[in-house]
Amino acid sequence: SPRSPAGMLPVVAGLLLAVAAGGRGSAAGDQESPPGSRFVCTSLPLDAVGAGCPLPPVPMQGGALPPEEELKATVLQLRETVLQQKETIGSQREAIRELTGKLSRCESADGKSATGTWKKEPGKGKDTMGDLPRDPAQVIDQLSRTMQTLKDRLESLEHQLRANVSYAALPNDLREMLQRRLGDLERQLLSKVAELEDEKSLLHNETSAHRQKTETALNALLERVSELEKGNSAFKSPDEFKVSLPLRTNYLYGKIKKTLPELYAFTVCLWLRSSASPGIGTPFSYAVPGQANEIVLIEWGNNPIELLINDKVAQLPLFISDGKWHHICITWTTRDGMWEAFQDGEKLGTGENLAPWHPIKPGGVLILGQEQDTVGGRFDATQAFVGEMSQFNIWDRVLKAEDIMNIANCSINMPGNIIPWVDNNVDVFGGATKWPVETCEERVLDL
Repeated sequence: SPRSPAGMLPVVAGLLLAVAAGGRGSAAGDQESPPGSRFVCTSLPLDAVGAGCPLPPVPMQGGALPPEEELKATVLQLRETVLQQKETIGSQREAIRELTGKLSRCESADGKSATGTWKKEPGKGKDTMGDLPRDPAQVIDQLSRTMQTLKDRLESLEHQLRANVSYAALPNDLREMLQRRLGDLERQLLSKVAELEDEKSLLHNETSAHRQKTETALNALLERVSELEKGNSAFKSPDEFKVSLPLRTNYLYGKIKKTLPELYAFTVCLWLRSSASPGIGTPFSYAVPGQANEIVLIEWGNNPIELLINDKVAQLPLFISDGKWHHICITWTTRDGMWEAFQDGEKLGTGENLAPWHPIKPGGVLILGQEQDTVGGRFDATQAFVGEMSQFNIWDRVLKAEDIMNIANCSINMPGNIIPWVDNNVDVFGGATKWPVETCEERVLDL
């Protein structure tokens, strides 16, 4: 959890108090302490002059400790104080977390002035949030000044001891020990400040990464919703629509997005309604490179309706220009060129030798309502389909007669396994439109 450098204030104040108390020993002011009494040393302000605590002359009468022993006792007390402060630093973690939370709440509160700085208490010249500045460089600088004040006070203590004892100076090993302990403490404090800043920076980076990840997920979700909204069919079911081609032109048509694979047999079924005269035109055409009439169903002029495969022609006994809905199915197999024609579920004709042993070529273009003279274009208005069509499906096999009857009388719904009739698989152009189609039962009643 993050911790703020402001949380170090109680630790530094405690260090100043403890070290001052340990350095004074049994001295207090300029008065000689009576035997058995004890004195309380108070903390000095950070900006106070490091004059130290003056020491009275050490009495030399019998029963008192020798100066060297008293100095050693003072050093040991200082060492114990340092160790206690290490434990105190460890116990301050929870306080640091609480202060960090309070700092965050204060930052987000309405306690800022018009200039964006924290309000100060009346009659005081410091921030109500604490004495330590929030900037890491200022925190380190403040701690450095505090440690320097502590060093000055220790040097003053050493000077007083040197002036009041018979020894000329502290032993070198004791002085080095004090300096080493003080240096260790300073490094620990600076290390703690650096650790807190690193944790704060890490928390900020983790928060930014989490926010960015959340935003990315939300954007992806919004894009997905938009795609679903755009692709959502306006019809109750994806196949419950019809294509309307009301005019005989060379620019109204529908296009199947999928193409055909190589076929050795097929069944094509569709519902259509037309009363155009003469002839209903071309319900559908499939063109491949090199052969514009690979598969075509057409009723042109006064000719009967015809099925073209590889530009070979078979006339079908179908009658569908009465303006009513009719269900048409055509089957074909390359073996002997056998074909069958069904209208409203009944087989009305059959034949053979229609492009025998010729497989249907793959990769062509399938157009609804126009006859292609080139792949995907060069439409002739006189051959255009006029009317409505729906449920255009293609299978890669010859369907059984009972299956075709069940489809025609609405007993079953069998989408084509090669070309199914679904909204997102059919595009319309030139003014051709998609509309909700009558139910299958309504189309049957229209027969």
